[in-house]
Amino acid sequence: MAGGGAEGPRPSPHGGCRCPRRCGRSYSAGGVSPGVPLSCPLPGVPKAVFAATEGRERFETRVTALENGLRVASQRKFGQFCTVGLLINSGSRHEAKYLSGISHFLEKLAFSSTAQFGSKDEILLTLEKHGGICDCQASRDTIMYAVSADAKGLDTVVNLLADVALQPRLSDEEIEMTRMAIRFELEDLNMRPDPEPLLTEMIHAAAYRENTVGLNRFCPVENTNKIDRQVLHSYLRNYYTPDRMVLAGVGIEHEQLVECAKKYLLGVEPVWGSAQAKDVDRSVAQYTGGIVKVEKDMSDVSLGPTPIPELTHIMIGLESCSFLEEDFIPFAVLNMMMGGGGSFSAGGPGKGMFTRLYLNVLNRHHWMYNATSYHHSYEDTGLLCIHASADPKQVREMVEIITREFILMAGAVGEVELERAKTQLKSMLMMNLESRPVIFEDVGRQVLATNTRKLPHELCALISDPSWLWMSQRKAAVKRLGSHT
Repeated sequence: MAGGGAEGPRPSPHGGCRCPRRCGRSYSAGGVSPGVPLSCPLPGVPKAVFAATEGRERFETRVTALENGLRVASQRKFGQFCTVGLLINSGSRHEAKYLSGISHFLEKLAFSSTAQFGSKDEILLTLEKHGGICDCQASRDTIMYAVSADAKGLDTVVNLLADVALQPRLSDEEIEMTRMAIRFELEDLNMRPDPEPLLTEMIHAAAYRENTVGLNRFCPVENTNKIDRQVLHSYLRNYYTPDRMVLAGVGIEHEQLVECAKKYLLGVEPVWGSAQAKDVDRSVAQYTGGIVKVEKDMSDVSLGPTPIPELTHIMIGLESCSFLEEDFIPFAVLNMMMGGGGSFSAGGPGKGMFTRLYLNVLNRHHWMYNATSYHHSYEDTGLLCIHASADPKQVREMVEIITREFILMAGAVGEVELERAKTQLKSMLMMNLESRPVIFEDVGRQVLATNTRKLPHELCALISDPSWLWMSQRKAAVKRLGSHT
């Protein structure tokens, strides 16, 4: 070919690909399917955007306080979707001066009609345009309004959250529907074979009798007809104030979230007015101890042809510590070390179940149906509990076995046992924090309580810290064991 050397390489007809053959081949069926080698980009496919490896500082939680006291917290996370929500320092523990059950009502009324949106359906249709879902959860110390949606719809999401929290209509029809929903939920709760939610309520009521976290999280049946718009507005006026709120977001830019917060949450007058809060309950939890017992007939409740076994369920607990105290991490590891679960698959060491309640209780006492450890922690107190189930004829023996496990906490702890519990806790922590909604709740709750957030690697370092005074801490904890049932 004359002059070929002077011309240089000719451009490829396949978009710059220098493959010796065509990036596509015909099949006998007549269709053309791309047979592109892995070394070539696919024709017609947009260029992929990958998460970059950046410094740790890019993933630290950023917090900004607005002029009205509201805090805005954000956490970067790669992906198209974000989770944004309002966390409010308001819950059943703050209802001492009000009818019990207001937080339960507010949870059920969330994302109903507002000043801008005529109905819940309209809210859901608005979120649907951005691939969004919404949820509201009320606990003893926090109520949380959250939305997960495409990050491009952040402005709409923050506008919606502000309207839902500060401008709810609370119509008579919505309140009546909420009353019906709560009555149904209470009835279902009492018929449910799983007693754990009721036992959790009872252990709190016994440990903190008629104060703070001991107040009922569920609305009593007798209060459903007493709670109306006026009662709700009175409560909201005291607790839905900017200084008690955190707008948290995961998967969005901090500056963008701050701008949206200023636009929709700064200088907005709530539907209940702008009067100053007067009856805010700032009580500190007072541990009392005690016993709460409930007798129930479950003979007519069955999920199928096999009747539910007649069981007695107990929960024994002792006072632990606040999540703000240094002892919180040791208590979390202790709870993991106790572990436990149901007896359906007690297994044993061969199945990897090495926690104390499996080894010392479920594997040795075949008549035990369940033995599980729980740790509830709040801003000013905490509870370490063990839930157990057995035949009514063996209640005494069951209580003695569980009490012995509490006493053994003050004994020696093997190095292998301790390291296994630490590793399991770190593993569970990191696995849970893979989920965007879990990160959102962690960011919001930590900033609401402390104005900052400990990152996962900091928590893992605390868990691994070898300087714990384990013996003294556990002995001090066990000394608190009295009538904590």
